Amino acid sequence: MKRFGFYGLFVLILVVSAACKRNPLKVDLSQVDSEVEVVRFENELQNLEGKDTLATIAELSNKYPDFFNLFTYRVIRVGGMGDEYFEDYMKTFLADSMINEVKSAVDNEFKDFAKLEKQLKKAFKYYAFHFPEKELPTIFTYVSGFNQSVVTAENIVGISLDKYLGRECQFYKELETTPRYKAMNMYKERILPDVAYAWAITEFEDENSATNLLGQMVQKGKMMYMVDAMLPEMNDTVKIGYTADQLNWCKMNETAMWTYLIENKMLYSTKRMDIVRYINDSPSTSGFPLESPGRCGVWLGWQIVRQYMKSHPEISLSELMNDKDYQKILNDSGYNPE
Repeated sequence: MKRFGFYGLFVLILVVSAACKRNPLKVDLSQVDSEVEVVRFENELQNLEGKDTLATIAELSNKYPDFFNLFTYRVIRVGGMGDEYFEDYMKTFLADSMINEVKSAVDNEFKDFAKLEKQLKKAFKYYAFHFPEKELPTIFTYVSGFNQSVVTAENIVGISLDKYLGRECQFYKELETTPRYKAMNMYKERILPDVAYAWAITEFEDENSATNLLGQMVQKGKMMYMVDAMLPEMNDTVKIGYTADQLNWCKMNETAMWTYLIENKMLYSTKRMDIVRYINDSPSTSGFPLESPGRCGVWLGWQIVRQYMKSHPEISLSELMNDKDYQKILNDSGYNPE
């Protein structure tokens, strides 16, 4: 009887421990029927029969009018169908030797595209679970000539696959506009968190409501929590784009960073440069040691929001994302790293 009692207690401890560690964001998707469409736009564009004629290009424009304009105006910046030199610019883009070389590199790196497509669809199923009333975007992939990694518009997400060819990609080493710290995040596993973060910003960011550093930190922390919700199985290093050492540095220095911001009265600063240095991407965070990663303010905001949601399980993701009272989120989180 004693042995049985001990065994029963042991099992109970294991069950409770597992329940405590269970990720509340890893929800059941079996009832979610919504699914995003993924369009390989780079293949359709490059494989056009007679792609050197305006009439043929117009057919693709008519097929995907909203994205086509987004692509030509914002991504490759050659204008639109009605512009005088548009046909010439498109012919030049499609015939460019570097663009075709990059397209070959994309085909090689993403030859198993089905895996990425499945992951994108699953991420947006998580989104649909939390926001069933919202319309899902259509996802377009393309080759941009190393322009914007992810672009968004109403019901559209665009992914520049040539910005995710791997950290050691020779193209990135030759591009003067791509510093090493940026190239470290230009690998295909980063597509998912980049897309989730960009979509969170598109749907929920309100720059006018975040007027000081604290507001910006918590607002960006909410966007990172959306990444948590859409990618609950992903490692934090990939989500935020840190190495294991950089993430560990943040964890080891969380108290010191928070104390520094408080003691130097930075949390309520409205100065643009005070906000930029803690929020924007950079080799390290200005004001912190050189071994710190960039965007430490975003990481701290992420921890505040995580603590807030852990302390208030009754609050839905929708309620969080629509809450613009950043001071209240901090106060109610009980955040106090020690």
